[in-house]
Amino acid sequence: MNIHYGFDNLPAIVSPVVTIGSFDGVHRGHASLLGEVVEHAHKVGGRSVVVTFDPHPREVLPRGGEFRLLTTTERKAQLLEELGVDEMIVVRFDMEFAALTSEEFVRELLVGRLGMYTLVVGYNHRFGHDRDTASDHFEKLGEKYGFEVIRASAYTFEGGKVSSSVVREHIKNGRLEEAERLLGHKL
Repeated sequence: MNIHYGFDNLPAIVSPVVTIGSFDGVHRGHASLLGEVVEHAHKVGGRSVVVTFDPHPREVLPRGGEFRLLTTTERKAQLLEELGVDEMIVVRFDMEFAALTSEEFVRELLVGRLGMYTLVVGYNHRFGHDRDTASDHFEKLGEKYGFEVIRASAYTFEGGKVSSSVVREHIKNGRLEEAERLLGHKL
């Protein structure tokens, strides 16, 4: 897997099939979404691309409560590579970056610098300063800027929700085996 820091010196990437997120822990839900990214990239002869952040947005924009990272950027890269991801772009998350709207992020970085071919998002994914919640927001941006949008379905494991927050809660309460079951790998 190739790792890039920021968008400034990206090499040309063939038909990038992109997903965006913190992917802290790279848990089973993330693995399901990333599987769709990798599969679609193979189908279109492109490269699977994960755009992620360092530091984690919650470290820059605290939302209250205790926050603890599950994975370092290095460990995240290792887990992404094991899942077959081709390219990882690590974006420095700071207040300037946080001020971008979702459309600015798509237009200037994902389309303008990366040349995004397809965007794969989770069923309830939002990003950008505006965190637009309209159900067809990404599809409208896709029509406007010329990329396909694939929405992944909701993922559950053994009938329950899988999220980094749930994993953190298990760790906080000493339920490490349960945390690792949701992660799908060792801590």
